[in-house]
Amino acid sequence: MTHYKNKLKTIEWTSYVWLAYLPYTIAIYIPAKTWHDWFWLMMIAGFLVLYILVVEKPHWRAVTMPAELVVTGLFAVFAANNFMIIFPGWQVSFLLGRRPKREFYGFAAGYYVFLIAGCIRDYLQYPGAFGWHNGDVMGLVFPLLSPILAYTFSRSVERQRQLNQTNRRLKTIVERNERERIARDLHDTLGQSFSMITLKTELAKKLLVKAPDKVVSELDEIEQTSRQNLQLVREIVNNLHEQSLTEVLLAQTHNLAAAGVWTTTAGETQATKWPTTVQSCFAAVLVEAMTNVMRHARAHEVRIDFVETAKIYQIKLQDDGKGGTLTRQGANGIAGMRTRLQAKQGTFVITSSRRGTQLILTLPKE
Repeated sequence: MTHYKNKLKTIEWTSYVWLAYLPYTIAIYIPAKTWHDWFWLMMIAGFLVLYILVVEKPHWRAVTMPAELVVTGLFAVFAANNFMIIFPGWQVSFLLGRRPKREFYGFAAGYYVFLIAGCIRDYLQYPGAFGWHNGDVMGLVFPLLSPILAYTFSRSVERQRQLNQTNRRLKTIVERNERERIARDLHDTLGQSFSMITLKTELAKKLLVKAPDKVVSELDEIEQTSRQNLQLVREIVNNLHEQSLTEVLLAQTHNLAAAGVWTTTAGETQATKWPTTVQSCFAAVLVEAMTNVMRHARAHEVRIDFVETAKIYQIKLQDDGKGGTLTRQGANGIAGMRTRLQAKQGTFVITSSRRGTQLILTLPKE
Protein backbone atom coordinates (compact mmCIF):
# COMPACT_ATOMS: atom_id res chain seq x y z
CA MET A 1 0.00 0.00 0.00
CA THR A 2 2.83 2.39 0.87
CA HIS A 3 4.45 1.70 -2.50
CA TYR A 4 1.29 2.73 -4.36
CA LYS A 5 0.85 5.84 -2.22
CA ASN A 6 4.42 6.91 -3.04
CA LYS A 7 3.75 6.19 -6.70
CA LEU A 8 0.67 8.40 -6.67
CA LYS A 9 2.67 11.23 -5.12
CA THR A 10 5.20 11.14 -7.97
CA ILE A 11 2.61 11.39 -10.76
CA GLU A 12 2.71 14.68 -12.66
CA TRP A 13 -0.97 15.42 -12.15
CA THR A 14 -0.76 18.91 -13.65
CA SER A 15 0.34 17.43 -16.98
CA TYR A 16 -2.93 15.50 -17.28
CA VAL A 17 -5.23 18.47 -16.74
CA TRP A 18 -5.18 19.21 -20.47
CA LEU A 19 -6.68 15.80 -21.23
CA ALA A 20 -9.99 17.09 -19.91
CA TYR A 21 -10.48 18.53 -23.41
CA LEU A 22 -9.90 15.20 -25.17
CA PRO A 23 -13.53 13.99 -24.91
CA TYR A 24 -14.58 16.79 -27.27
CA THR A 25 -12.56 15.14 -30.05
CA ILE A 26 -13.69 11.64 -29.09
CA ALA A 27 -17.30 12.75 -29.32
CA ILE A 28 -16.83 13.57 -33.02
CA TYR A 29 -16.35 9.87 -33.85
CA ILE A 30 -18.87 8.34 -31.42
CA PRO A 31 -20.90 6.37 -32.12
CA ALA A 32 -18.45 4.84 -34.60
CA LYS A 33 -20.29 3.88 -37.79
CA THR A 34 -17.53 3.56 -40.39
CA TRP A 35 -13.97 2.30 -40.58
CA HIS A 36 -13.01 5.95 -40.80
CA ASP A 37 -14.44 6.57 -37.31
CA TRP A 38 -12.73 3.49 -35.88
CA PHE A 39 -9.42 4.49 -37.40
CA TRP A 40 -9.42 7.91 -35.79
CA LEU A 41 -10.56 6.49 -32.45
CA MET A 42 -7.56 4.16 -32.54
CA MET A 43 -5.35 7.12 -33.38
CA ILE A 44 -6.75 8.95 -30.33
CA ALA A 45 -5.92 5.90 -28.20
CA GLY A 46 -2.39 5.90 -29.62
CA PHE A 47 -2.08 9.60 -28.87
CA LEU A 48 -3.22 9.03 -25.28
CA VAL A 49 -0.57 6.33 -24.77
CA LEU A 50 2.15 8.57 -26.21
CA TYR A 51 1.00 11.52 -24.10
CA ILE A 52 1.31 9.45 -20.92
CA LEU A 53 4.71 8.09 -21.95
CA VAL A 54 6.01 11.61 -22.58
CA VAL A 55 5.05 12.54 -19.03
CA GLU A 56 6.09 9.37 -17.20
CA LYS A 57 9.13 8.18 -19.21
CA PRO A 58 11.56 11.10 -19.67
CA HIS A 59 14.24 8.84 -21.16
CA TRP A 60 11.91 7.86 -24.02
CA ARG A 61 11.06 11.42 -25.06
CA ALA A 62 13.45 11.40 -28.01
CA VAL A 63 10.99 8.91 -29.58
CA THR A 64 7.65 9.65 -27.91
CA MET A 65 7.68 13.41 -28.52
CA PRO A 66 8.11 13.15 -32.32
CA ALA A 67 5.65 10.24 -32.40
CA GLU A 68 3.02 12.29 -30.57
CA LEU A 69 3.54 15.17 -32.98
CA VAL A 70 3.15 12.85 -35.99
CA VAL A 71 -0.08 11.31 -34.66
CA THR A 72 -1.68 14.66 -33.92
CA GLY A 73 -0.27 16.07 -37.16
CA LEU A 74 -2.17 13.41 -39.10
CA PHE A 75 -5.36 14.74 -37.53
CA ALA A 76 -4.49 18.22 -38.80
CA VAL A 77 -3.64 17.05 -42.34
CA PHE A 78 -6.19 14.29 -43.00
CA ALA A 79 -9.03 14.86 -40.52
CA ALA A 80 -9.35 18.65 -40.73
CA ASN A 81 -8.80 18.64 -36.95
CA ASN A 82 -6.42 21.34 -35.77
CA PHE A 83 -7.47 20.83 -32.17
CA MET A 84 -5.45 17.64 -31.50
CA ILE A 85 -2.13 19.19 -32.49
CA ILE A 86 -2.54 21.76 -29.73
CA PHE A 87 -1.82 19.02 -27.14
CA PRO A 88 1.85 18.55 -28.16
CA GLY A 89 1.98 22.25 -28.93
CA TRP A 90 1.63 22.93 -25.22
CA GLN A 91 2.97 19.75 -23.61
CA VAL A 92 6.12 19.24 -25.69
CA SER A 93 6.92 22.95 -25.99
CA PHE A 94 6.65 23.33 -22.23
CA LEU A 95 8.99 20.39 -21.61
CA LEU A 96 11.48 21.72 -24.15
CA GLY A 97 11.74 24.93 -22.14
CA ARG A 98 14.60 23.31 -20.22
CA ARG A 99 16.32 22.00 -23.31
CA PRO A 100 18.58 23.76 -25.84
CA LYS A 101 16.70 26.14 -28.13
CA ARG A 102 17.61 24.17 -31.23
CA GLU A 103 15.44 21.27 -30.00
CA PHE A 104 12.44 23.55 -29.69
CA TYR A 105 13.13 25.03 -33.11
CA GLY A 106 13.17 21.53 -34.58
CA PHE A 107 9.90 20.63 -32.92
CA ALA A 108 8.29 23.94 -33.91
CA ALA A 109 9.33 23.42 -37.52
CA GLY A 110 7.62 20.02 -37.63
CA TYR A 111 4.58 21.40 -35.80
CA TYR A 112 4.03 24.23 -38.28
CA VAL A 113 4.67 21.97 -41.29
CA PHE A 114 1.77 19.74 -40.20
CA LEU A 115 -0.44 22.69 -39.35
CA ILE A 116 0.18 24.53 -42.61
CA ALA A 117 -0.14 21.34 -44.66
CA GLY A 118 -3.49 20.69 -43.01
CA CYS A 119 -4.67 24.22 -43.76
CA ILE A 120 -3.61 23.93 -47.42
CA ARG A 121 -5.38 20.59 -47.80
CA ASP A 122 -8.52 21.93 -46.14
CA TYR A 123 -8.50 24.97 -48.42
CA LEU A 124 -8.09 22.86 -51.56
CA GLN A 125 -10.97 20.61 -50.56
CA TYR A 126 -13.19 23.31 -49.09
CA PRO A 127 -12.26 26.69 -50.64
CA GLY A 128 -14.70 28.56 -48.43
CA ALA A 129 -13.56 26.96 -45.19
CA PHE A 130 -11.43 29.91 -44.14
CA GLY A 131 -13.90 32.67 -44.65
CA TRP A 132 -14.11 35.24 -41.90
CA HIS A 133 -17.85 34.64 -41.68
CA ASN A 134 -17.50 31.14 -40.15
CA GLY A 135 -14.76 31.91 -37.69
CA ASP A 136 -12.33 29.21 -38.90
CA VAL A 137 -9.56 31.74 -39.47
CA MET A 138 -9.85 32.99 -35.91
CA GLY A 139 -9.85 29.37 -34.76
CA LEU A 140 -6.32 29.02 -36.14
CA VAL A 141 -4.92 31.71 -33.84
CA PHE A 142 -4.61 29.43 -30.79
CA PRO A 143 -2.98 26.50 -32.65
CA LEU A 144 -0.54 28.92 -34.28
CA LEU A 145 0.46 30.58 -31.00
CA SER A 146 0.40 27.53 -28.70
CA PRO A 147 4.04 26.38 -29.09
CA ILE A 148 5.40 29.91 -28.70
CA LEU A 149 3.23 30.67 -25.68
CA ALA A 150 4.02 27.35 -23.98
CA TYR A 151 7.76 27.62 -24.58
CA THR A 152 7.88 31.23 -23.39
CA PHE A 153 5.85 30.38 -20.30
CA SER A 154 8.08 27.39 -19.51
CA ARG A 155 11.25 29.46 -19.76
CA SER A 156 9.68 32.11 -17.54
CA VAL A 157 8.65 29.53 -14.92
CA GLU A 158 12.13 27.98 -14.93
CA ARG A 159 13.84 31.35 -14.55
CA GLN A 160 11.52 32.22 -11.65
CA ARG A 161 12.23 28.86 -10.03
CA GLN A 162 15.95 29.40 -10.38
CA LEU A 163 15.58 32.90 -8.93
CA ASN A 164 13.59 31.62 -5.95
CA GLN A 165 16.12 28.89 -5.37
CA THR A 166 18.98 31.39 -5.53
CA ASN A 167 17.19 33.60 -3.01
CA ARG A 168 16.79 30.68 -0.63
CA ARG A 169 20.48 29.90 -0.93
CA LEU A 170 21.43 33.51 -0.33
CA LYS A 171 19.24 33.51 2.77
CA THR A 172 21.05 30.43 4.01
CA ILE A 173 24.40 32.09 3.36
CA VAL A 174 23.29 35.16 5.33
CA GLU A 175 22.39 32.88 8.22
CA ARG A 176 25.75 31.20 7.85
CA ASN A 177 27.51 34.57 7.97
CA GLU A 178 25.81 35.16 11.30
CA ARG A 179 27.21 31.87 12.57
CA GLU A 180 30.64 32.92 11.39
CA ARG A 181 30.29 36.19 13.29
CA ILE A 182 29.47 34.21 16.42
CA ALA A 183 32.49 32.02 15.74
CA ARG A 184 34.74 35.07 15.53
CA ASP A 185 33.32 36.38 18.79
CA LEU A 186 33.99 33.06 20.47
CA HIS A 187 37.52 33.07 19.18
CA ASP A 188 38.17 36.68 20.19
CA THR A 189 36.67 36.35 23.67
CA LEU A 190 36.83 32.81 25.01
CA GLY A 191 39.91 31.99 22.99
CA GLN A 192 41.74 35.01 24.34
CA SER A 193 40.58 34.27 27.90
CA PHE A 194 41.75 30.70 27.74
CA SER A 195 45.09 31.76 26.34
CA MET A 196 45.47 34.13 29.24
CA ILE A 197 44.62 31.37 31.73
CA THR A 198 47.29 29.21 30.17
CA LEU A 199 49.94 31.95 30.48
CA LYS A 200 49.00 32.69 34.07
CA THR A 201 49.10 29.03 34.99
CA GLU A 202 52.58 28.59 33.51
CA LEU A 203 53.77 31.68 35.36
CA ALA A 204 52.22 30.45 38.62
CA LYS A 205 54.07 27.17 38.30
CA LYS A 206 57.36 29.01 38.10
CA LEU A 207 56.52 31.26 41.04
CA LEU A 208 55.27 28.46 43.25
CA VAL A 209 58.31 26.25 43.11
CA LYS A 210 58.39 26.15 46.85
CA ALA A 211 54.59 25.65 47.21
CA PRO A 212 53.05 22.38 48.34
CA ASP A 213 52.77 19.62 45.78
CA LYS A 214 49.00 19.77 45.75
CA VAL A 215 49.05 23.33 44.50
CA VAL A 216 51.25 22.37 41.58
CA SER A 217 48.94 19.49 40.74
CA GLU A 218 45.91 21.75 40.73
CA LEU A 219 47.68 24.26 38.51
CA ASP A 220 48.59 21.48 36.08
CA GLU A 221 44.96 20.55 35.79
CA ILE A 222 43.97 24.15 35.18
CA GLU A 223 46.57 24.40 32.47
CA GLN A 224 45.42 21.19 30.85
CA THR A 225 41.76 22.19 30.99
CA SER A 226 42.44 25.61 29.53
CA ARG A 227 44.40 24.12 26.66
CA GLN A 228 41.61 21.66 25.93
CA ASN A 229 39.05 24.43 25.89
CA LEU A 230 41.19 26.50 23.59
CA GLN A 231 41.46 23.59 21.19
CA LEU A 232 37.72 23.09 21.38
CA VAL A 233 37.09 26.70 20.40
CA ARG A 234 39.44 26.34 17.46
CA GLU A 235 37.63 23.21 16.28
CA ILE A 236 34.26 24.96 16.48
CA VAL A 237 35.58 27.85 14.44
CA ASN A 238 37.08 25.52 11.84
CA ASN A 239 33.80 23.60 11.51
CA LEU A 240 31.83 26.78 11.02
CA HIS A 241 34.20 27.84 8.23
CA GLU A 242 33.75 24.58 6.29
CA GLN A 243 31.97 24.88 2.94
CA SER A 244 28.22 24.20 3.00
CA LEU A 245 26.02 22.55 0.38
CA THR A 246 24.21 25.83 -0.19
CA GLU A 247 27.44 27.63 -1.07
CA VAL A 248 28.42 24.90 -3.51
CA LEU A 249 25.01 24.81 -5.19
CA LEU A 250 24.87 28.59 -5.46
CA ALA A 251 28.22 28.74 -7.23
CA GLN A 252 28.01 25.57 -9.32
CA THR A 253 24.44 26.02 -10.60
CA HIS A 254 25.45 29.48 -11.78
CA ASN A 255 28.37 27.94 -13.66
CA LEU A 256 26.18 25.19 -15.10
CA ALA A 257 23.57 27.72 -16.23
CA ALA A 258 26.30 29.68 -18.01
CA ALA A 259 27.20 26.44 -19.79
CA GLY A 260 23.58 25.88 -20.83
CA VAL A 261 22.80 23.16 -18.26
CA TRP A 262 19.63 23.34 -16.16
CA THR A 263 19.90 22.19 -12.55
CA THR A 264 17.00 20.90 -10.48
CA THR A 265 17.12 19.68 -6.88
CA ALA A 266 14.86 17.78 -4.50
CA GLY A 267 15.20 17.75 -0.72
CA GLU A 268 17.66 20.65 -0.71
CA THR A 269 15.96 22.49 2.16
CA GLN A 270 16.33 19.53 4.50
CA ALA A 271 19.94 18.97 3.39
CA THR A 272 20.92 22.47 4.54
CA LYS A 273 20.22 21.25 8.09
CA TRP A 274 22.62 18.31 7.89
CA PRO A 275 25.69 18.37 10.19
CA THR A 276 28.45 20.71 9.10
CA THR A 277 30.98 17.91 8.70
CA VAL A 278 28.57 15.96 6.47
CA GLN A 279 27.86 19.00 4.29
CA SER A 280 31.54 19.78 4.00
CA CYS A 281 32.40 16.27 2.81
CA PHE A 282 29.56 16.18 0.29
CA ALA A 283 30.31 19.74 -0.85
CA ALA A 284 33.86 18.88 -1.89
CA VAL A 285 32.64 15.87 -3.88
CA LEU A 286 29.79 17.82 -5.52
CA VAL A 287 32.20 20.49 -6.75
CA GLU A 288 34.23 17.85 -8.57
CA ALA A 289 31.13 16.04 -9.86
CA MET A 290 29.41 19.16 -11.22
CA THR A 291 32.67 20.36 -12.77
CA ASN A 292 32.90 17.03 -14.60
CA VAL A 293 29.35 17.53 -15.91
CA MET A 294 30.33 20.90 -17.38
CA ARG A 295 33.58 19.67 -18.89
CA HIS A 296 32.79 16.20 -20.17
CA ALA A 297 29.12 15.15 -20.02
CA ARG A 298 27.64 17.36 -22.78
CA ALA A 299 24.49 17.36 -20.66
CA HIS A 300 21.47 19.65 -20.86
CA GLU A 301 19.99 18.93 -17.44
CA VAL A 302 21.22 17.76 -14.04
CA ARG A 303 19.01 16.56 -11.20
CA ILE A 304 20.29 16.35 -7.62
CA ASP A 305 18.26 14.49 -4.97
CA PHE A 306 19.12 14.86 -1.29
CA VAL A 307 17.92 11.91 0.80
CA GLU A 308 18.05 11.33 4.55
CA THR A 309 17.02 8.10 6.28
CA ALA A 310 17.42 6.78 9.79
CA LYS A 311 20.88 5.46 8.93
CA ILE A 312 22.38 7.50 6.11
CA TYR A 313 22.74 10.82 4.32
CA GLN A 314 22.66 10.41 0.55
CA ILE A 315 22.97 12.49 -2.62
CA LYS A 316 21.98 11.25 -6.05
CA LEU A 317 23.22 13.23 -9.05
CA GLN A 318 21.89 12.33 -12.51
CA ASP A 319 22.76 14.07 -15.77
CA ASP A 320 21.34 13.44 -19.24
CA GLY A 321 24.72 13.61 -20.95
CA LYS A 322 26.48 11.26 -23.33
CA GLY A 323 27.63 8.80 -20.63
CA GLY A 324 30.34 6.47 -21.85
CA THR A 325 33.75 5.90 -20.30
CA LEU A 326 34.20 6.85 -16.65
CA THR A 327 37.98 7.16 -16.60
CA ARG A 328 40.45 9.26 -18.54
CA GLN A 329 44.19 8.97 -18.70
CA GLY A 330 45.90 11.25 -16.21
CA ALA A 331 42.62 12.14 -14.43
CA ASN A 332 42.01 11.24 -10.80
CA GLY A 333 38.75 13.07 -10.09
CA ILE A 334 36.65 9.93 -9.54
CA ALA A 335 39.34 8.32 -7.40
CA GLY A 336 39.58 11.49 -5.32
CA MET A 337 35.82 11.61 -4.76
CA ARG A 338 35.71 7.96 -3.76
CA THR A 339 38.68 8.36 -1.40
CA ARG A 340 37.12 11.38 0.30
CA LEU A 341 33.90 9.51 1.04
CA GLN A 342 35.61 6.29 2.08
CA ALA A 343 37.67 8.27 4.60
CA LYS A 344 34.34 9.03 6.33
CA GLN A 345 33.16 5.38 6.01
CA GLY A 346 30.92 6.45 3.12
CA THR A 347 30.34 4.95 -0.32
CA PHE A 348 30.68 6.26 -3.87
CA VAL A 349 28.80 4.58 -6.72
CA ILE A 350 28.94 5.75 -10.33
CA THR A 351 27.11 4.28 -13.31
CA SER A 352 27.01 5.45 -16.91
CA SER A 353 24.87 4.63 -19.93
CA ARG A 354 23.47 6.29 -23.03
CA ARG A 355 20.97 8.01 -20.73
CA GLY A 356 23.75 9.83 -18.87
CA THR A 357 25.75 9.35 -15.71
CA GLN A 358 24.50 8.84 -12.16
CA LEU A 359 26.44 9.34 -8.93
CA ILE A 360 25.21 8.03 -5.58
CA LEU A 361 27.09 9.50 -2.61
CA THR A 362 26.39 8.09 0.84
CA LEU A 363 27.61 8.89 4.35
CA PRO A 364 26.52 6.96 7.46
CA LYS A 365 24.92 8.56 10.45
CA GLU A 366 26.97 8.16 13.59
